[in-house]
Amino acid sequence: MKKVIGGLFLTVLTSLLVNAQPPKGMGKSDPDAKKILDAVSTKFKSFKAVQSKFTLKIENSAGASLGSKNGTVYMKGKKYRISVTGQEIFCDGINVWTLDKTAKEVTISKVDASSSTITPQKLFTNFYDKDFLYRLNSETKGIQEIELTPIDKSKPFHKVLVYINKASQTITSTKVFEKTGNRYTYSVSGMNTNATVADAQFVFDAKKYPGVEVVDLR
Repeated sequence: MKKVIGGLFLTVLTSLLVNAQPPKGMGKSDPDAKKILDAVSTKFKSFKAVQSKFTLKIENSAGASLGSKNGTVYMKGKKYRISVTGQEIFCDGINVWTLDKTAKEVTISKVDASSSTITPQKLFTNFYDKDFLYRLNSETKGIQEIELTPIDKSKPFHKVLVYINKASQTITSTKVFEKTGNRYTYSVSGMNTNATVADAQFVFDAKKYPGVEVVDLR
């Protein structure tokens, strides 16, 4: 279960970022929702470095918990690092190191330069523009709920809810509804937008992980 949940942070969200164009007659997005999402994207891009904690919670259609995972994500330009129990992912903008601590194995690959590449940064910026129709559902106690419907109907999910703090213009959580009934909630907490993060944080250092097998796929 540890390995499955850890990998879901990127695996599930990867499916949010495969480009598509709205078919004719499908409808249009809500301009009010676009203003909110654009403001969130613009503000996030102004941060030089970000450190944030997150929680991934998985539920079935009845609301029963199927597991949860806590972690930390660091972002700086195109660089990022994701740390969860048993797994770490490093990216220096050129290479990606995926470390499985349980298996004592790290896989190295090149960053995919295509627009469909998943990065944590995209989840806070304009990933919504080409892939979804969106509308503002409600605003309660300063939290705005925006519903996103995927344009590509072959996606394994049918709806995504994004919750935004109106005052800070930042995403507080995202909830993905799978067609199977499972729900994945990503909650962000303790976001430090003035973080000082050294570039070395985004590079895998083999000296710190003795005995780890390296699988180089570059």
